[in-house]
Amino acid sequence: MAVKDRDRFSTATRIRLLGEQTAARVYRSQTKRQARRSRLTGRAALLALVLCTLIVAMAYPIRQYVSQRAEISDLQREKEDAAERVERLRDLKARWQDDKYAEQQIRQRLHYVMPGETGYIVIDPDAAKQSRADLGAADRPWYSNVWDAVDKSDAADQ
Repeated sequence: MAVKDRDRFSTATRIRLLGEQTAARVYRSQTKRQARRSRLTGRAALLALVLCTLIVAMAYPIRQYVSQRAEISDLQREKEDAAERVERLRDLKARWQDDKYAEQQIRQRLHYVMPGETGYIVIDPDAAKQSRADLGAADRPWYSNVWDAVDKSDAADQ
């Protein structure tokens, strides 16, 4: 037993035992790490596949939802514009119910005057020259005026 004890405590034996223990630990940790890595990789792949499937499945409904929300927003804006226009038209209708406003508009737009008043219309000098040039057109038959207008437009195109 003394030989065995001495052999057990020799440096070479201890180094050999330490090497074997270390190798066993390294082997165990590598196999655990590989097992853990392979499990996580499979899980990660499955998770990625599920996420991609969900994204693809939800892409069309989300796009529809966004486009419908934009359409609803546009329709609400149009509704507000229409409500403003209705309000303006109601105001205009209420103004036209007033006789004084109607009289003012008739005088302004149709150049009407009340009995005893003198109406004046100021003509632009350039417009007066142009109307004098067309004065001869009133003396001719209507079809001559039409034909002259066609000739003028044809000359303008060339």
